[in-house]
This record gives sequence, structure tokens and C-alpha cells, in this order.
Amino acid sequence: MRFRAPGEEEAQERTWAVVRRAYEEREPVAWPRRHVRPLAAAALVAVVAAAALSPPGRSVVHSLRKAVGVEQAEPALFSLPTHGNLLVTSRKGLWLVHRDGSKRLLGRYRDATFSPHGLFVAATRANQLVALDTKGNVRWTLARPAPSRPVWSGTRTDTRITYLSRGQLRMVAGDGTGDHAIGRRRAAVPDTAAIRRRGGQSEVLDRGRVVFRGTGSFEQAVRSPDGRWLLVTWPTADQWVFVRPGTPRRIVGASRISVQFGGFPRVQGWCCAG
Repeated sequence: MRFRAPGEEEAQERTWAVVRRAYEEREPVAWPRRHVRPLAAAALVAVVAAAALSPPGRSVVHSLRKAVGVEQAEPALFSLPTHGNLLVTSRKGLWLVHRDGSKRLLGRYRDATFSPHGLFVAATRANQLVALDTKGNVRWTLARPAPSRPVWSGTRTDTRITYLSRGQLRMVAGDGTGDHAIGRRRAAVPDTAAIRRRGGQSEVLDRGRVVFRGTGSFEQAVRSPDGRWLLVTWPTADQWVFVRPGTPRRIVGASRISVQFGGFPRVQGWCCAG
């Protein structure tokens, strides 16, 4: 015989009355409209899961993963394939990358350029042109409105920096003196190899021939100081790809570039050979 608490039957009747009243007052909704979306979503998940777990499904997923990016790319940037250092900028700031893969965050700068022989760096921030050494120590600063696209040229003992400021082309000596306007032309930019986009693919051309292609968009193709390699930056795959167009052709990829630099970086310079 089941034990009944005092007043249990009365409590059940009161509960049933509340539930019945709520049910009668609810807005009528047809069964298909209430259930078709959850059921369709569940069915889709089940189909995708079954397809992925089946041998043909695993093959398709693997093919899709391989479609973007160099298949045998390293999981990180362990080294550069030839002599020189890289200057790159990301959301985090300006980085100096050495040939052995080690890197140093030089500070919160935007555009940058190496001095001849790579001994110093000129960089920009909000309203300053800044010269610093490769450890990030500031040598001099020059206040100018919105400086951008600096290019440092000359010899080891006689150098100059050209840069843009509010659309005006200016020049300053390598020691930070003698700043003056020289016109309204665009500043020179470092040499790159041509990038051509066709539909959903991009191609890199070297001396008129295609040396590398891939799915998505390439951002830059920057030549190494010795002229033997091209660095192709590939945001779609989150990779850097180093291409040696000569014979035999060689391709070296590095993945997860955004994680290593705090955002996908832009190459500002590659210097110097030997």
C-alpha cells in the first residue's frame, strides 16, 4: 500500500488545474512549425556526422583541408630559408624576425624600413618618424603629421629617408637632420614579384612565368636579399610560403602565422644578404 502524504490529492488537483488552464490559454501553433526546424537541424547534423565518419566522408573532409595551404607546411615559422632578417607589422606592432626564426617585438609602430645594410630601422607611428636600432632602442624622433611609407636608402655613411606626410613627399638625413619637402610624388616601395588573381585562385609570377599558385588570396610576394627566394604571404591559409623559382624549384611553408605575430602580418622589408 503506497503511503500518501496529508493533502497530497488536493495538491495534485490544484497542480492539474494550473497546467490545464495554461495549456488552454496558449497560442495554437501547428506541429510542423514547432518542430520542423529543430528536426531539420538535427537531421543535417546527423547526415554530416555520418558522412564525415564514413571512409568516403573522411576522404572529402581531408581533401577540403588540403585545398587551402601547403600540405607539408611546418606548424610554425622555425627559420628563414636564406640569409637576412625580416621586418613585419601586425596589430601587435613591429617585429624583427631573424634567420633562425627568433623574433623581437620592437614596439607599437606601423610602416617600417631597414637602413642600408640593416643596421637600423625607420618606423612610423601616429605623428612621428622614429629611427631605432635592431634591439628597439630609439635613436631619434621627428614629429610630423601622419607619416607613412618610409624608405631608407644610400650608403653606409651617407643615408636619407624619404616618407609621406599628408600626401607630401619629404626627405630627412639618416641622422634625423635636414628634413624638407621634395614634392608630392608617391614614395618608392620595395620591389615585389607580381601577384595575379583569377577567380578563386592566386598566382605568383617571376619573370613572366607562374612559379606558385593556390586557393584564395595572396597578399604579398617579397624577394629575398640574395634574389633567390620569394616570400608569399597567404592570409587565406594563414601561411607564409617561401618559393625558390630556380631549378630545382623548392617550396617551404610555415603555418599558424597569425598566432605567432598577434594577427596576420605585413612584410615591410627583407634585409640583408650575407
